[in-house]
Amino acid sequence: MWTVGVHDLGTPGKIVGDRYVIIEGSIILDLKPGLPPQAPDLAYLDQIKPYLKLIPHRLHIPQIYGVLCVTEQEPRKNTLLLEAIPLIYDNKNQQVDLWSDLITAWDKASSIRQINWLWQIARLWQPLHEQGVASSLLDWDLIRVQGGLVKLLELRSDRSPINLSHLGKAWQQLLPNAQPFLVDLLEQVCESLIKEEIISSEHLTITLDQALSQIDKLQKNTSSIAIKIVTQTDSGPSRQRNEDSCYPPPGIVVSLSSPKDGLAIVCDGIGGHEGGNVASDLAVKTIVPQVEEILTIQESADNYRDSSTVVQMLEQGVALANDKISQQNDIDHRQGRQRMGTTLVMAVPIAHQMYITHVGDSRAYWITHHGCYQVTLDDDVASREVRLGYATYREAIQHRGSGSLIQALGMGNSALLSPTCERFILDEDGIFLLSSDGLTDFDRVEDYWETEILPVLRGESNLETTASRLVEIANTKNGHDNVTIALLHYQVQYQEPNTVLEAKIPPIGFGKTVNITGSNSQARDVNYFPQSTRVIPETPFSKDHNRKIPIQLLILLAVLLGAGFLGSWLKREKKSPVPTPSVIPTITNLPIGQSSGREISR
Repeated sequence: MWTVGVHDLGTPGKIVGDRYVIIEGSIILDLKPGLPPQAPDLAYLDQIKPYLKLIPHRLHIPQIYGVLCVTEQEPRKNTLLLEAIPLIYDNKNQQVDLWSDLITAWDKASSIRQINWLWQIARLWQPLHEQGVASSLLDWDLIRVQGGLVKLLELRSDRSPINLSHLGKAWQQLLPNAQPFLVDLLEQVCESLIKEEIISSEHLTITLDQALSQIDKLQKNTSSIAIKIVTQTDSGPSRQRNEDSCYPPPGIVVSLSSPKDGLAIVCDGIGGHEGGNVASDLAVKTIVPQVEEILTIQESADNYRDSSTVVQMLEQGVALANDKISQQNDIDHRQGRQRMGTTLVMAVPIAHQMYITHVGDSRAYWITHHGCYQVTLDDDVASREVRLGYATYREAIQHRGSGSLIQALGMGNSALLSPTCERFILDEDGIFLLSSDGLTDFDRVEDYWETEILPVLRGESNLETTASRLVEIANTKNGHDNVTIALLHYQVQYQEPNTVLEAKIPPIGFGKTVNITGSNSQARDVNYFPQSTRVIPETPFSKDHNRKIPIQLLILLAVLLGAGFLGSWLKREKKSPVPTPSVIPTITNLPIGQSSGREISR
């Protein structure tokens, strides 16, 4: 863990706070991880709020662990403790160290990795700017890299107004050691940022996407990505029937010399004897042809690099699956908890990118030589409470019902469904693991990735054996549910281009509009930031009564209670009720103060 603002707690080995041992500088280790840490007080709200609000980006941003009283003389002077910080663990020598800062590692990186790092920073700019911490992306000491991944050491509040021109000036420091093929392009990008010709982070992201497209075109005959996909599913020792579904079907090993035909899906049915297996099967059967059509269109049109279009089309496939399950529920007159549904996690490789789409709590993990990273955020109550700024994640999961889902396929109209679709640049070998909660519960992936999955990357094991071992671990260490997994092992062969990339900045408004079919058919601008940050206004978990409650929160609670009473009265007045799901799924960008529905209990 990392102590914010305290750089010297004492000599290594010293115990502080009765449970933490100092490793070095600001790095400490919790000796009592089984006990909940001291939670931050509401007095720290301004300092902790950015971490909570930015939990959808936790792949790049550490999260709050708790607080530590650093001096006995000032017991109220606490420092924040951050977890999931960019650390390298050397188990052989029992040492830890921070990842390299970006500017130190820059000159050793390939051209695609240099673009990849800047691309990640560009995508982080807007969410950090909204939380008043964009200056964190201007401090090279905070920007750490390991392999192709960028991660911040901590967040710094903006002391003065920050805009993209500041980012352009910071990036100019990278020009002397940029790969020769990138220099002209990056000079133009920096100049356009400083002159405010690039007006938004979306505009910047599109510019860097075009650079990646140029690299893909130049590398068609010299670079490739080979992919192998394996799936396995099992009902588990305590369930009579398997409610999960997956694609490709279990027992089939898919080997591809290029990613154009790659697809993996894991669905975890909800509804038990009421039809969870029907919902998960229907989701897979609906989405597979949709994705195959996307891949065919993208390849034939040589337009697969238009990533925003791909994101929108994947969301379209998810919406169609949701509507088909919902329609079946209505045909069968299923109401409330009788309605069947399913979670979804899907991986689609296209060129040098992996698209991960998910709804519910089935997860995707990204394993490289450097670490194992959970790249999806569960659509559950605990994550919602953190995202709304009501609690840290470790606080939220202590409450009853924290694991209840807030959305799943088949529970309502697609207009109220908000799938998350993210993409990742593939510039080194790695594995994506898709899994239902039969394996992911109780941190089994985090406990076993190094012994079971990493050997595949080292050439010491094969994918089929690893899949069988993971199912065995799920059944013996958990055993409470069905388990379904998909493993996608990709190997990257990359050569530097021999042509200078075109220094081209796309015009403002570049892109096109894509229609999303389904019950919420509407036009969306593909230039918008592709990750949907879902805001689900809801009464927070009850806190310590001794804490002061802000007056704004009291007003909000009063409004919500009044709205709930009115909604209940109106519902009773309806004479012909229609089948009603037990949850109204999440609404994207719903203003605080509007009701978003209830939770899904399995």
